[in-house]
Amino acid sequence: AEARDKVFSRLPQAKLYNLYGPTEAAIDVTHWTCRDDGSSQVPIGRPISQTQAYVLDGSLNEAPAGVAGELYLGGINLARGYLKRAGLTAERFIATDNGSRLYRTGDLVRWNNEGQLEYLG
Repeated sequence: AEARDKVFSRLPQAKLYNLYGPTEAAIDVTHWTCRDDGSSQVPIGRPISQTQAYVLDGSLNEAPAGVAGELYLGGINLARGYLKRAGLTAERFIATDNGSRLYRTGDLVRWNNEGQLEYLG
């Protein structure tokens, strides 16, 4: 939020975008157009096209809005795994019931009341 506020104070006409994404998922997989609203949190936004984002608890159940959980990503932009690291691939890329995969980011997030992801750590 501090960096956002500095940009808007110095460049009031600028557009500022917050993009989130790990290397394992095509670098940026969520998008948020920043607003000069003085809020204390800058969301990482919603998933881009053909990307899914899930906030899951320790039992892999979806966390309700406002409740923190781990971010899992799915979609066509996921890596296939880690080169010559089958164990790490198996740990981080999880098969789903429908034959697709999810990437376990290790990042703590929550959905806010506007349906945007907030990064918590």
